[in-house]
Amino acid sequence: MDFFSRLDLQECLQTFSVLHWIPFYVLLGTIPILFMPYLLIFTKFWTLAMFCLAWLAYDWNTHSQGGRRSAWVRNWTLWKYFRNYFPVKLVKTHDLSPKHNYIIANHPHGIFSYGAFINFATEATGFSGVFPAIAPSLGTLEGIFWIPFVREYVMSMGLTPVSESALNYLLTQKGSGNAVIIIVGGAAESLLCRPRISTIYLKQRKGFVKLAMKTGAYLVPSYSFGENEVHNQKTFPEGTWMRFFQKFLQEKFRKIVGLNLCAFHGQGLTRGSWGFLPFNHPITTVVGEPVPIPRIPKPSKETVDKYHALYIKALCKLFDQHKVQYGFPETQELTII
Repeated sequence: MDFFSRLDLQECLQTFSVLHWIPFYVLLGTIPILFMPYLLIFTKFWTLAMFCLAWLAYDWNTHSQGGRRSAWVRNWTLWKYFRNYFPVKLVKTHDLSPKHNYIIANHPHGIFSYGAFINFATEATGFSGVFPAIAPSLGTLEGIFWIPFVREYVMSMGLTPVSESALNYLLTQKGSGNAVIIIVGGAAESLLCRPRISTIYLKQRKGFVKLAMKTGAYLVPSYSFGENEVHNQKTFPEGTWMRFFQKFLQEKFRKIVGLNLCAFHGQGLTRGSWGFLPFNHPITTVVGEPVPIPRIPKPSKETVDKYHALYIKALCKLFDQHKVQYGFPETQELTII
């Protein structure tokens, strides 16, 4: 009977909430991609397929114009079990005034960006209570919004394409009190994801600073401590055929899908075994102090560089202030490449 105890049930629900996440997107996306052509050509349900395609065409611009978020979906109990698996926490260091709009830059990317997803795409950590009157929109790949059903699901959580037009709309056409969250390092940064490593891509990532200047949005640094600890990544030795094969797959996968393919492992269904579940390591996303940015429609390179440097300074300060509390040694520095 111990297996059916409340503790075991809680662990099972937490494991399921994490285990379903990526496969659910794959399944939800595969159904329309594979079966819609079949319905359209070979069955009497072609009208259903035509209706779905007509709706997609009619609603095509919605995801680039603020989307269609659902408080009900963002508050699903499922996300609370997801949060508790690690657990994930959201920490505020400064208030965000609803009189302004914000670009919250999040680091590091990690393998799956669990911290950014739970904190900004759901209410599992109480974003709306921590930052009252601020509407968060987490940026992700635009291609996701081209898939029927998947686009409705991700829009309901407040996800938005990480494209200039979509982000610009949220920051200039929706009034104030909006925050777009950009994982600045992108998928390329996932290849740097290893436990106890604090290396991020940022030196040449200046588009978010330029967007802030064009829209007058404040820049807000945020760092998800523990994001790199939930998976172990494997890189094969240089000169071996496995390393050659790994690089080949990564290059092809990046060209076709726009993502980086990396070899990683976590734990299995039985705690202590190997598998693809993330380790139960705490992830704490600390949101820092806003950096005011002047609105300049056509900023010069020198001006962008200036505020990019101010942002880096604010991010390093945030990291240094909280690194010891969340598991890094005092001597650890944030490495920016």
